[in-house]
Amino acid sequence: VFIMLKKIMSYIKDNRLINSGDRILVGLSGGPDSICLLNILFELKKELNIEIGAAHINHLLRGEDAFKDEEYVIKICEEIGIPCFVTRVDINNYSKEHKLSSEMAGRQVRYDFFEEIIKKEGFNKIATAHNANDQAETILFRLMRGTGLEGLTGIKVSRENKIIRPILCLSRREVETYIEQKCLKPRIDKTNFEKIYNRNKIRLDILPYMKENFNEDIIQTLNRMSVLLQKDNEFLERLALNSYKKYCIEGVDYFIIKEEIFKEEEPIISRVLKHALVKYSKSNYDFEMKHINEVFSLNQKGSGKVIDLPNGIYAENIYGDIYIKNKRNKCNINKKEQKTLISKDEINKQIVNFGQYIIEFSVIDYYQRNVVNLDQDNCIQCFDFDKINDNILIRKRIDGDKIIPLGMEGTKKLKHIFIDIN
Repeated sequence: VFIMLKKIMSYIKDNRLINSGDRILVGLSGGPDSICLLNILFELKKELNIEIGAAHINHLLRGEDAFKDEEYVIKICEEIGIPCFVTRVDINNYSKEHKLSSEMAGRQVRYDFFEEIIKKEGFNKIATAHNANDQAETILFRLMRGTGLEGLTGIKVSRENKIIRPILCLSRREVETYIEQKCLKPRIDKTNFEKIYNRNKIRLDILPYMKENFNEDIIQTLNRMSVLLQKDNEFLERLALNSYKKYCIEGVDYFIIKEEIFKEEEPIISRVLKHALVKYSKSNYDFEMKHINEVFSLNQKGSGKVIDLPNGIYAENIYGDIYIKNKRNKCNINKKEQKTLISKDEINKQIVNFGQYIIEFSVIDYYQRNVVNLDQDNCIQCFDFDKINDNILIRKRIDGDKIIPLGMEGTKKLKHIFIDIN
């Protein structure tokens, strides 16, 4: 046990997972991995100078066993004197309501609950009990589904300096050894041994077969590979972040991805697109490569083309630029935003909110080009006030709108003018 604790301490320090004074919330299922994590952090509590608490979610999936898990977790926390937070969620109903897989629904519910506790109780980090075997299983699982470089990096040891995985360096056998030596009695989830789930098949069939027939050290080999690929991926991520800052505009109601980004190399483009989708929707989940490819292909389609995306957002091609918007805003555009009437008599010093724009009207007594800075600011336009016979109507472009451009005799559609400008 002493050697294992020393290994964990080195891993925590090398990866800068924990700082003195941290308040850490442990995701506690009651199984061997989470009980191992909880006890290790509790043993290192004074040395690390941390406070710990635990969070448990009853998914209501396994009948009486689920309630026994809940009781066990509460009892364990009472025995060692730490706060315990418990919630119950019918994950089957939740997944149906939100149109998610059970695994994705469970993950979303779990992290939503963690966030709720963090805000209310003042914890600053979440510790989850992923181990080296979980890492190997995740890599193989993603490989078989068809993943890119980022997917092959597997589970990150930390995310946003908030979610940490202190026992990712331990194999499942090391976890079991710790449990035995400390005489702990974790709850065992029988569904982990049912081969109806793909991840269980990897755990029970594929990895043992690889270990027996190809590489006895397959778990550590896959973990070493993930560390190497993480370094390569981090390099590409830094390049992509520079491109994101250069080509993306973050608004309150929408993000804009400038057309120029599509001249970059494809690995950079895909990372920039994903970063924009994740940041706008405030969700790390649900975005797959097929969604990134859909946004990528949207650039090659005409202006006005739209694609729906997960997490209640959509992407729209507007004259080559890609706009990321919320579906709620799409559905709730009211007539006031589509059309605004301004009285000619009240036009002086009027400020009008029109959708996402602010338009200011002023009447000037005489016209001088240099006074209104037309050459410096193309957002300023002047019109002959005496030629305005009626009220001023502000509205969005409608298909078929035409004007007579200065210097031309015939009309030209606004749509074509905008396309020519871009």
